Amino acid sequence: MVFKRRDKRPPLQILQHWVYPPGGWRRAVSYLTHRVRRLPDPPSRIARGLAAGIFVSFSPFFGFHFILAGLVAWMIRGNIVAGLLATLIGNPVTFPFVAAMSLGVGDFLFGMESSVPLPRVLKAFSAAAGQITGNLVSMMTGGTAHWDRLSLFFEGVFLPYLVGGTISGLAAAAATFYLTRPVIEAYQRRRANAVSAGAKRRRVKADAASHTGAAK
Repeated sequence: MVFKRRDKRPPLQILQHWVYPPGGWRRAVSYLTHRVRRLPDPPSRIARGLAAGIFVSFSPFFGFHFILAGLVAWMIRGNIVAGLLATLIGNPVTFPFVAAMSLGVGDFLFGMESSVPLPRVLKAFSAAAGQITGNLVSMMTGGTAHWDRLSLFFEGVFLPYLVGGTISGLAAAAATFYLTRPVIEAYQRRRANAVSAGAKRRRVKADAASHTGAAK
C-alpha cells in the first residue's frame, strides 16, 4: 500500500506517541490549529464541528469518540473534519481533568460518591467491556451470562460519568463555539484580504510589464 508505514511501530512506541506525540504537545496543538484554520467552510460550521468534537470527548463511550464526533457534527450541520480533529483534545493528558469533572458533576447530581477512585476509572471501563464480551460469548455458546456483576459499574461509574459528562460537555461545547467562531472569522477575513492584495499586486505588475513591452 502507498500510505502504509515501511517500518511497523511496536505497541509500546504507539502508546508513547499517544501520550507524548513526536515534537511535543505544543507542535501537535499548532498542527491542529493550522488544519482547522485551513478548512474551506464558513466559520459557524467549523465552530459547530469543533463544539461537537469537544462535547463527545466528555462522553464515557471510549473507542467511539471519533465516530460519534462525526455523527454529532453532521446532526448539527457542523464541519465533520473539524469535529474529528477536536476529539484529539481528549487524550491521556487531558483525560484526568475531563474524567474528574464529569464524575464530579455526576456524583453531585446523584448525591453520591464514586465507588471507583479516579486513577482506576479506565480499568473499570476495561473490566466492564471484558465482562460484556464474555457474557455475549456465553449467550452464543449456551453458557450462563452474569449481568448482575455489571450493576456496580453502571450505577457507580458509567451513569454518573454519562450524566456529568453530558452537562460538562455541553458547557465546554458552548464555550468552544462562541470562542472559536470570531477567531476563525478574523483569520478567514485576514487571509481573504491577503489573497486579494496579492492578486492586485500581480495584476499591477502584469499591467506594468505589458505597458513597458508596448512602449518598446
